[in-house]
Amino acid sequence: MPSSPVQIQPLHDWTVSPAEARALQSRLAPLVEVQDRLPDVRFIGGVDVGFEDNNTITRAALVVLSYPDLQVVERQLAKIPTAFPYVPGLLSFREMPAILQAYFRLKQKPDLLLCDGQGIAHPRRLGIASHLGLWLDLPTIGVAKKKLVGKHEAVPDTKGAWVPLQDKGETIGAVLRSRQGVLPLYVSPGHRVSQAGAVDWVLRCLTRYRLPEPTRQAHKLASLEKQSVPEQK
Repeated sequence: MPSSPVQIQPLHDWTVSPAEARALQSRLAPLVEVQDRLPDVRFIGGVDVGFEDNNTITRAALVVLSYPDLQVVERQLAKIPTAFPYVPGLLSFREMPAILQAYFRLKQKPDLLLCDGQGIAHPRRLGIASHLGLWLDLPTIGVAKKKLVGKHEAVPDTKGAWVPLQDKGETIGAVLRSRQGVLPLYVSPGHRVSQAGAVDWVLRCLTRYRLPEPTRQAHKLASLEKQSVPEQK
């Protein structure tokens, strides 16, 4: 049955400078919960973002899959003018306005959201997955293809193997081998999910590909008819 409409109170305005965006991240980061507080998960969403027309158009894709069978039940795309510059560590300010448009078009809202990007594995502990989780009050997980911050040991080349990602003495994520012979993923709690829970849910969503199925499906949709290469998250 489709989800009922939910009223979300905006956290802040999107018309900010990079300095104001960093200050907002520092203010919001303490609100992030890194303990498991999930409902009965029946639907899992995946989010990815691409760009068109020389990065002047942001293209946000959100795909909802049933769980545990991981079948696509809904896809939504939102395309809006890109209003924020590319600044490492501030991707949420560039991408989230389009993601939120796609999210609020969904008939079936997800119980858990996997984001192509960082959760707390971020210099100010507020990557796009954490920011989005706070905005929607939704459990989220960051599943990034590349490291933004932190150090780690080598990851064994075995599917499911992982090592901690650490920064300034703090464990901020896990470096997970999702498939033998491919580069690992950088998995971190977004909001309302623990570190162990984040790894567990990503493992549950893996099939035979490097990416977990929710973000793999979102990546396919975000990449469709794209006219420029997406910037790395």
